[in-house]
Amino acid sequence: MSDVKILIAFYSRDGSVEALAKEVAAGAREEGAEVRLRRARDLVSEEVMQKVPGWAANRDRMHSEYQAPTSEDAEWADGIIFGTPTRFGNVSAELKAYIDSLSGLWVRGGLFNKAGATFVSTASTHGGNETTSLTLYAPLAHLGFVIVPNGYGDPINFAAGTPYGSSHVAGQGPAPLSDESTTVAHLQGKRVAKVARALKSLR
Repeated sequence: MSDVKILIAFYSRDGSVEALAKEVAAGAREEGAEVRLRRARDLVSEEVMQKVPGWAANRDRMHSEYQAPTSEDAEWADGIIFGTPTRFGNVSAELKAYIDSLSGLWVRGGLFNKAGATFVSTASTHGGNETTSLTLYAPLAHLGFVIVPNGYGDPINFAAGTPYGSSHVAGQGPAPLSDESTTVAHLQGKRVAKVARALKSLR
């Protein structure tokens, strides 16, 4: 049995954030963590969803592959890594709704001194990857997480991602992850798992 547990709670519409989530998970597992991958559920109406090609099909596929994140998942975890696409430079409503549902744990101090981190994908180069990660830092601080940024501890962080968390520029395709983005996501998963393991003694 693993001595550290990592929850990766993400929202993905076209699969770009999902791809990052899988790589972050692989890095955490490489560090010996037990990982739960969970996808936040859609909030828009079926009518709106049908106007975007592929959205409903992706939803159905991901619903079959991933459970929705719960407060029990958050309580189980020693660290949580939150993933989201940018929405006008901000976190998606779907992931934010999950974070908002954690108020019961917050009241009990159930997330205090757990590791928290973020990863983000956007369609354009300057579309909000950094602002979205920084926006997520605020609720993480309120919930009592010890925020774990990527920083520049490895030279690969100068080539991809941000110092705040892993990132991907998907374009309109969406484009697959680059080798550099994949490596950064792996390193993020490993780093968060290491820090989460160290923080367990504080709880």
